[in-house]
Amino acid sequence: MGDGDNMSSSASCGKPKIIIIEPFYGGSHKQLIETLVECLNPTDYEIFTLPASKWHWRARTSALYFSQLIPPEHEYKVLFTSSVLNLAELIGVRPDLVSCRKIVYFHENQLVYPVREVKERDCQYGLNEILTCLAADIVLFNSNFNRSSFLDNVQPFLNIQPDFKLKHIRERIEKKCQVLYYPIKFHAFPNKRHISPASTSLSATPMEQSCLHLIWPHRWEHDKNPKLLMEVLMELNKRQVDFKVTICGESYLAVPEAFEGIREKLGSKLINYGHLTREDYVKTLLTGDVVISTAGHEFYGVAMLEATYCGCYPIAPNKLVYPEIYPKENLYNTSNSLIKMLYNWCRNPEAFRRHRDKFFDYFSFDRYSAQHLVPKYLDKMRI
Repeated sequence: MGDGDNMSSSASCGKPKIIIIEPFYGGSHKQLIETLVECLNPTDYEIFTLPASKWHWRARTSALYFSQLIPPEHEYKVLFTSSVLNLAELIGVRPDLVSCRKIVYFHENQLVYPVREVKERDCQYGLNEILTCLAADIVLFNSNFNRSSFLDNVQPFLNIQPDFKLKHIRERIEKKCQVLYYPIKFHAFPNKRHISPASTSLSATPMEQSCLHLIWPHRWEHDKNPKLLMEVLMELNKRQVDFKVTICGESYLAVPEAFEGIREKLGSKLINYGHLTREDYVKTLLTGDVVISTAGHEFYGVAMLEATYCGCYPIAPNKLVYPEIYPKENLYNTSNSLIKMLYNWCRNPEAFRRHRDKFFDYFSFDRYSAQHLVPKYLDKMRI
């Protein structure tokens, strides 16, 4: 096992055939690897990682770092990594890895990842991903939206180059591309629709059930649009409808400007504010009625699907990955339509809950479940 900025998990005897490299080992990146290796023989794989911090430096320098760390004597047949790694750089300085079946997984893509201002976009990250795809044998995306948004922007991105034209790059990459949804371990979550009220402390009194519990479980960053969330909540508050709200998810040192003074503005309606432990997070989802996305960008939405599985009715923008996952009735086009939807439901919780029950009668989680998807990943990584 490594320490400090590196973690290595290797076989106790013999040489592993699979090398897994993750420069940003945290959040969904870490969860994906943990989910996959649970189903691998421990003697078959070796993992090299860096902690999930300083993302920009991970994208810039992790290839050089891992090139020094990976043993020169090995028997690797498969290399699995995320798009944070510059794969072209790694195999350029470690040509002994070229013969591996090289699989790259895109949790997101930098060609369309939002920045506050155009001048903030560093084109090097997008170029790294294009080069990584060219160096890979298989390129996996976590959604059709992620795949299409990447491929559709390869040529426009390369056209920024002022002196000559780079052509036919998309075609070379596209034939390697596949979509493989992110595997969520739903079987590790309780589902309140299948829990007996007598066996759970989450059962509520009729008074408590009369008030809808809204949940916003996203990272506190600008691409998740906390400003829109606050506009919606303040308008609902202004219209004097009853509701309670949880604002959780991963938070950072800088609190979004939109959240300043939130406790005073929402008062007792704000029942959870800030990052929750995993146990408390799950308990909170089980008490929720509606899970809301206000995202300006989303390539998959693990938190939305987890909350939905726990019994929350999903509401999301009619764009990005969401039309790929949710029915039209769960999507909104404007902030006004979101406000109207929530206002009407908050006024009539009983009608809302009948509507929610119908949704769960037909919405299927199977296609996003680890039990369904992990065998497909393992098939790509077969030795």
